Amino acid sequence: MSPPAEPALLIASKLPAESALPAEPTPRDTPRIARSDPAFWRLTAPLAFGGFSTFALLYNVQPLLPLFSRAFAISPASAALAVSVSTIVLSVSMIGAGIVADLWGRKTVMATSIALSSLAILLGAAAPNWPSFLALRALAGLTLAGLPAVAMAYLVDELDFKAVGFGMGLYIAGTTLGGMSGRLVAAAISEYWGWRMAVAAAGLLGSIGALWIAFALPPSRHAPRGASFSQLWPGFAQALADPGLRLLFAEGFLVMGVFVCSYNYIGFRLAAPPFSLSQTVIGSVFVLYLIGAVSSAVMGQLADRFGRRRVLWIAIAAELAGVLATLPNNLVVVIVGVALITWGFFGAHTVASSWVGLRAPGARPQAAALYLFFYYIGSSLIGWLGGLFFARGGWAAVVALLAGLSAVGLVVALRLSTIPPPRPRANP
Repeated sequence: MSPPAEPALLIASKLPAESALPAEPTPRDTPRIARSDPAFWRLTAPLAFGGFSTFALLYNVQPLLPLFSRAFAISPASAALAVSVSTIVLSVSMIGAGIVADLWGRKTVMATSIALSSLAILLGAAAPNWPSFLALRALAGLTLAGLPAVAMAYLVDELDFKAVGFGMGLYIAGTTLGGMSGRLVAAAISEYWGWRMAVAAAGLLGSIGALWIAFALPPSRHAPRGASFSQLWPGFAQALADPGLRLLFAEGFLVMGVFVCSYNYIGFRLAAPPFSLSQTVIGSVFVLYLIGAVSSAVMGQLADRFGRRRVLWIAIAAELAGVLATLPNNLVVVIVGVALITWGFFGAHTVASSWVGLRAPGARPQAAALYLFFYYIGSSLIGWLGGLFFARGGWAAVVALLAGLSAVGLVVALRLSTIPPPRPRANP
């Protein structure tokens, strides 16, 4: 039975435009929000839930990959396209999402993004075959770009410099919990009601996220005005000219690729001997995302206190150690390994993403878009490539691939530690 699409349609048609809101004070009259300000939570709570919804929509299919393999008679690498096709389209659409948000309003674009993606996901739950399902997943990736492409720039622009790390950590903690809940709930629902109901549940959750963003998130007060597409390419050139930003883009590619590839194929490993776990038990592995939520907040605060260049390499080293720990055929050790991968990834992403915004005051939307472009390209390419390694050499081959990429990420992090830290942003 086709799931109801009306909630997402209603949200998309009723989103309030920022231009319809009362006139706000000019940026120079409006100080940025400090962590002690009650407005800090009014801003970060709906944005964190927006991140929660976004990642539930994007990654709820990850524990369903073995079910897709059986239902559509496809290989693990083909099943992984359910994740990769969304993220690769998402990465490309990131390029223009920031400038569209500056033209139409950041709040409006973020809310519309989640609403339209929820509709695509709901339609995907009723897809009659694998190609149509992938097409709707690609459409969801295209429309979903509006929130992650804008959220980082929104936080960095609206928050006081000393609150950026914690605010970014809360947002990423929301994405962490969304990724965990989407996967965990999907695994449980699929065991009793099938994968279609699991996918539909994520679409309904996304509708709630769109409503909260639309009616609770404060409008941008420090966003650039009078933006145009003619300003897009010079900003990209400026971002790519910074050697520190180039290294951060590479780091995003590597850490995200290792993380997604690990979670893509750990389900296949745990479903096979010697573990032979059920779908619900395999899904419970995603509870480890809670570790990522803690890591995001903790590493963000450590970065604010001690400096990003002194913290990033520690997170990468934890991810590398976790990859190696998943190799033995011992369930407890494997779970510890996945926990370390999760801690290391979310810590590294929190540090790197906040660093990108702070290094690019003159081209922040473009720098954020480029970071996320490489971040999701890493997810797509390495996530798919891991399936080829798994098919040819099993989990040991996947570990070899991911350990090598993590080692490269560690080298990049150590190189970043020699780059002068970004200049603090001047508050008005």
